[in-house]
Amino acid sequence: MIKLAACFAVLAALAAPAGAQNAEGAPQYQVDALWPKTLPNNWILGQVSGIATDRFDRIWVVHRPRTLTPRERAAEQSPPEAKCCVAPPPVLVFDSSGTFLFAWGGPGKGYDWPESEHGIYIDGNDFVWLAGNGKRDGQLLKFTMDGDFVLQIGGPGDGHDSNSTTRLGSPADVAVDVAAKEVFAADGYANHRVVVFDSETGKYKRHWGAYGLPPSDEKSAPYDPSKAPALQFSNPVHCIRLSNEGLLYVCDRTYDRMQVFRKNGQFVSEHIFEKATRGTGSVYDLVFSPDRAQRFIFMADGANGEIRIIDRFTSVVLGRIGRVGRQAGEFTALHNIAIDRQGNLYTSEVQTGQRIQKFRRVDNRPN
Repeated sequence: MIKLAACFAVLAALAAPAGAQNAEGAPQYQVDALWPKTLPNNWILGQVSGIATDRFDRIWVVHRPRTLTPRERAAEQSPPEAKCCVAPPPVLVFDSSGTFLFAWGGPGKGYDWPESEHGIYIDGNDFVWLAGNGKRDGQLLKFTMDGDFVLQIGGPGDGHDSNSTTRLGSPADVAVDVAAKEVFAADGYANHRVVVFDSETGKYKRHWGAYGLPPSDEKSAPYDPSKAPALQFSNPVHCIRLSNEGLLYVCDRTYDRMQVFRKNGQFVSEHIFEKATRGTGSVYDLVFSPDRAQRFIFMADGANGEIRIIDRFTSVVLGRIGRVGRQAGEFTALHNIAIDRQGNLYTSEVQTGQRIQKFRRVDNRPN
């Protein structure tokens, strides 16, 4: 007799949306409705503001414990007000099956933990990088995989300066070139730039704004799709990714665009997606497919609640995954995306989403 739990798993997999209607040759995906497994220790996730994978195909998550409500933390009260729940540490790690492995993070000696956790990145030397988008957050943090502090770049403070060489302005995300020993930051929620530091010493190296121009601290104009693209990045400059051939892809979220640069800041190209999208914008985050050519871009669109599958060399949209909603395979507040070596996708949600999901690649084509 098939166990009841196995029946539920089969039914969930069959019922979950694959989100297809994808072009011929585009990867196909199916939500894994039972991923991840139940958290231990009576834990519950707050807003999940970052997700990444490492070379071992483990999934790294950073969430915001302080966004949990008293009701969600009722078991922490003395005496407990209800059986559930307790806030976990900010950084959690899972294996590809969804089993929890370990957790760490939070304020500690020698570094300034961010007011609002935002973004996580695992570099090729197995170091963990964290950013923060709180109003006073002006720092990047580097840790070992075990959570031992290694380096802080910048520091908290008031105000912002898109031409500062000493601190950042509510940075959202990082990418690391381990060969060149450089860390690139999407800077950010307060500043309007990409900034580069030495990843070993924290020494400032260079920075630039939209189109490779010097950045300005003038307030970003509200996005208007009928007007020409703005010459400055909006807030936030939300993601940054480094391709295999050394191109930097930057998410200018609320202006609905992705800009591509060389590592020295030279502008290469601009690509606009869902141009009519206002509000929080259509270009939140992106990852590349794991094949050597990185043929596909998978782009997270928080405003429209979908993942776009894009041909990286033509910028043509080949397919979409998801829609706005609260069911498995849908998104309430899609924020970040990650990919493993098999091409499986992982997503995180902020605001009232407060969850992570896995989308299994189900076609048989090579990655």
